[in-house]
Amino acid sequence: MSLGRVRSEKVKKIARELLKRYPDKFTADFEENKKVMASLAKIPSTKLKNTIAGYITRLVVRSQSEKTSRKESG
Repeated sequence: MSLGRVRSEKVKKIARELLKRYPDKFTADFEENKKVMASLAKIPSTKLKNTIAGYITRLVVRSQSEKTSRKESG
């Protein structure tokens, strides 16, 4: 069993806020999300920017898979 990576509450809060404000701008593609992040938010650290973009990508993929599983079961 492998455990996931721990992300700080700061990363999660920023990612959720951006996703809430701009839900149609983000996709399941990490590289595309990095570009969108650069245009929407000014984040000084590249590592922090990539971490947030990665977490947004994860949230988008998870929400898409939940929608798919709901359609199949319902």
